Amino acid sequence: MIRRDALVAMLALAVPLEAFAQRPGKVWRIGVLAPAAGESTPGELSPYSAAFMTELGAAGQAFGTDYTIEMRSADGDYRRLPALANELVRLNVDIIIAVSPVAVSAAQQASKVIPIVCIGAHDPVGLGFAASLARPGGNLTGLATFYADLIPKHLELLKSIQPKISRVAILVHSKGGKDASVEQMLEDAARRMGIRLQRVAIDAADQIPQAFATMKRERAGGFITVADALFLLERRQVAELALKNRLPSLFAVRENVQAGGLMSYGEDFVEMFGQAARYVGKIMKGANPGELPIEQPTKFRLTINRKTAAALGLPIPQELMLRADEVLG
Repeated sequence: MIRRDALVAMLALAVPLEAFAQRPGKVWRIGVLAPAAGESTPGELSPYSAAFMTELGAAGQAFGTDYTIEMRSADGDYRRLPALANELVRLNVDIIIAVSPVAVSAAQQASKVIPIVCIGAHDPVGLGFAASLARPGGNLTGLATFYADLIPKHLELLKSIQPKISRVAILVHSKGGKDASVEQMLEDAARRMGIRLQRVAIDAADQIPQAFATMKRERAGGFITVADALFLLERRQVAELALKNRLPSLFAVRENVQAGGLMSYGEDFVEMFGQAARYVGKIMKGANPGELPIEQPTKFRLTINRKTAAALGLPIPQELMLRADEVLG
């Protein structure tokens, strides 16, 4: 049950504090709702599970004794999320960890009472998931990401290794939910840098090869993926096709670079799972989620795959290598 893990936020009704207080001897059932799940090595915890369980352990909560986990993954088919959220509600879980905006939306539609801890919810206030970051209200709290703010940096990084790049493809999962702020930031940043954007949208994983054929046909000089769990789930296919088509790539999470992508810049999701555990621990002790401030990321990691750069024939500037938090290959 814990060997598969969530990888790579509608204001609700107020809930009384007493509804969340821990009862003596209670074994908490924690539901995890995610668009996709990653596989870990048999017999070993994934880094996400390890971070989550370590933090809960530090708070005095032991797996199996004080809490159990119910994992529900849509395996890339986001249409399944509402049904999976309702399934967790029927199981009477005590807390739902919702990974990504589409999962948060499904969880909030399924329950206005069960505490929801969000992970990777892009701009939860802007998307209507919370009243404010300081006091989200209802049954929601957790960790926000502001991916739109990273877009200019992603384009800058791609341009730093290809100064003459003029066309950049943006690979988008159309079922992952559209964020207007991301689209606008992309357009504004590209205009400032003299880059022409090419939006390539897919509905499912089997369309990824066709998307790369489109990028190549339109002569893209590289591509960026708009942060989405599908591209994390399909990271090996994406990396292989990027290398085959000789397209430099920029991602939001390091796992894509581990799989062979060129670079990533974004939040540390392992750390975010540890932070989510701290929220869970507070709720177990009686905290009202709607009164727990939603945290914003403070640290971002730059990861570079030197082997992929060499295969693409791209020299990585020394200044960029020195700025990297991690160099692979």
